Amino acid sequence: MTTAQQSVHHQLPSTLDVRHPARLMLHGLRPAFAAVAHRRWDLEVLGAENVPARGPVVTVGNHIGFLDGPLMAIVGPRPVHALTKSELFSGPLGAFLTGSGQIPTSRDEVDPAAIKSALRVLREGGVAGVFPERTRGAGTLAEAAGGAAYLALVTGAPVVPMAFLGTRLPGSAATFPPAGVRIVVSHGSPLTVEQQDWPRRSHEVAALTERIRLAIIATVQEAVRASGVELPGDLPETDGTSPGVGPASERSKEEQ
Repeated sequence: MTTAQQSVHHQLPSTLDVRHPARLMLHGLRPAFAAVAHRRWDLEVLGAENVPARGPVVTVGNHIGFLDGPLMAIVGPRPVHALTKSELFSGPLGAFLTGSGQIPTSRDEVDPAAIKSALRVLREGGVAGVFPERTRGAGTLAEAAGGAAYLALVTGAPVVPMAFLGTRLPGSAATFPPAGVRIVVSHGSPLTVEQQDWPRRSHEVAALTERIRLAIIATVQEAVRASGVELPGDLPETDGTSPGVGPASERSKEEQ
């Protein structure tokens, strides 16, 4: 690591002692996984040109289905290290997520370790992904958490809003949509963010969070208009007996 690279990790919050998430599987196998996704579903990726070709980027999207996170990571023009709920990081799935460079984060509280891992990615010119809604739902962005805004303010990374449509069908709580379903992943125009030195004040984070929320809403609305694929509505109540589905009261609160 060069002196210049070390200096950015010394900035507050320091990431000098934080390991970069794994790269090899995400970077090397991403094209193969993307090809599988395109074969299984009628997948359309829009606006890829809106993702800067190099430098740090924060991608943010609405969250309607389990497939949103994997698609964010693999089908865009650049690999994405996405914040993912820590409960998934156990057993074979956990090993896969760790090996593919995804970042575990607590669903119940601010997770400094997850924030620092994402900052490490951004400070080394990579892409970190966040779902500001924290949980799967209607995907309408009624609320947004401030994690993505904080990452952008610390690093000055542009924020690219994304729309996910078709990853959950209306009235369904299924883990994945059936084969052949039309899925749309759209990238909106990036938001330019000015880097803020420490301390980053709560009103600055709140203001940028609202910009991000409105940008995602606009990207979703444009994707619906262009594709004809609608949002699925609220996640239905279940008794928790279906595979991959839990009661609505136990929905994850992660920034995946």
